[in-house]
Amino acid sequence: MNAETTLGFSHFIAQSDAVGKTLLAILVLMSVVSWVILAIKGLTLVLRRGRSRAFLDFFWNATSLDAVAAEIATHGARDPFSHLTSHAMHAQSHHARYGAARLEEAGSASDFVTRTIKKVLDEQTTRLDNGLAVLATVGATAPFVGLFGTVWGVYHALVAIGMSGAGTLDKVAGPVGEALIMTGLGLAVAIPAVMGYNWLTRANRVMVSRLDAFAYELHTFVSMGQPLSAAPAPAGNASVRTLPHRPAAA
Repeated sequence: MNAETTLGFSHFIAQSDAVGKTLLAILVLMSVVSWVILAIKGLTLVLRRGRSRAFLDFFWNATSLDAVAAEIATHGARDPFSHLTSHAMHAQSHHARYGAARLEEAGSASDFVTRTIKKVLDEQTTRLDNGLAVLATVGATAPFVGLFGTVWGVYHALVAIGMSGAGTLDKVAGPVGEALIMTGLGLAVAIPAVMGYNWLTRANRVMVSRLDAFAYELHTFVSMGQPLSAAPAPAGNASVRTLPHRPAAA
């Protein structure tokens, strides 16, 4: 009865050597890091969606780009869409004021705005992907770290049993079962990291797709000062309320 009551997680940790304790510390660190990243990225995603929705609603109902610029100047660029809009309008204003004074500004105003939008899109994509590599690494390596701990624990358990000369089932099953705890811990660390990685990757893909479609229309507004349309729109229907789909390539 005493032997049965001493078996368990605490007994396994107490009997582990430096390698076992190090592997356990690595798994705990992986778990903490992955959950911190998931919490921060999840909260940021919720805030970003709300702010993006509010800005897009204001943008499509604004009477002019000057009103959009005033809104951004008042409340700041707090989401990817307002950030992209701010840079695009600044690029157009800068090129109209100073022209192509440097190699970076070479070409027409439309070319300069296009390069600016592409640069901002790349920066936003990189920002959205921050931390995802850590989640992918945790999800891929945590099971193997736990498996290594199990193999190490089984090895020491079998060596101890062999030296004691007691090879009965109750003497073997307990230590070997305790060693399997490390495999379970590795899976417990990896599963949330993989699920969080997939969730954030899909959310980022949707955000980047919406940004790309918005950038296409924004370039037309900023460069030509009119909405994207194959034919001139009636005067009473000049304002754009919804984001049109990008036309298919010829």
